[in-house]
Amino acid sequence: MSIRASENSKLVYLITGGSSGLGKAAAIGLLKSGWKVAVLDIQSPVDEYLAKFENNALFIKADVSSEKDVSNALAIVKEKFGKINGIVNCAGVFAAGSIYDSKNKNPHSLELFTKIIQVNLIGTFNVTRLAIPLILGNEPNNDGERGIVINTSSITGLDGAPGNIAYSVSKAAVAGMTKPLAKELSDLGIRVVDIAPGLFETPLTEGVALGTLQYVFPKRAGRPEEFAELVKAIINLPVLNGTTIRLDSAQTI
Repeated sequence: MSIRASENSKLVYLITGGSSGLGKAAAIGLLKSGWKVAVLDIQSPVDEYLAKFENNALFIKADVSSEKDVSNALAIVKEKFGKINGIVNCAGVFAAGSIYDSKNKNPHSLELFTKIIQVNLIGTFNVTRLAIPLILGNEPNNDGERGIVINTSSITGLDGAPGNIAYSVSKAAVAGMTKPLAKELSDLGIRVVDIAPGLFETPLTEGVALGTLQYVFPKRAGRPEEFAELVKAIINLPVLNGTTIRLDSAQTI
């Protein structure tokens, strides 16, 4: 939806995984735009950055894959802000692991695979499905739009990455939800857009040799504030819908 400056104070967004990394950057970007933000995360923000935004910011500890946690969180957001205009799903976990470890002669851990799917895929689906009724309470704008869902996949889900089978599968599934969700929710006035980041300078990529990857241009990892800028652009461009946007400097894995 195209946002007028006078409407800024009326807009409310729910961001998962907003205690650090890309979610934190998105939260700060939207808060600096004058919007209200509710952050859902299993971990509290380590630097308490939300405090500086006072009544425009809210933190709720929640497991995104838990129906009870997310339902309770949405009830708190509704009580505090009265509504939400959209969600930005950034909650995710990463762990490397090949389908078969030939050195130690071990297959991939089923427990690890399940955990990554549980958070990255089921968590994204769970928050989205439970937030829709709250978004539907909004009055539609001139285009008939009531709100937006922005998901976060990864270029590893689009291109595949050796040694990251669970993470790649989880993110491929998130990207795969984009078009069917957009089609299902079109009559309800809800847009769905997916962002597929390359490597970004976040806690999730600590230990990854960012400088050794093949970037076309610019030849560096992404900065979290650049992700936040794309989130804001997506919100403001009503014709962006049902698509996955790569944000990766044309990177090759």
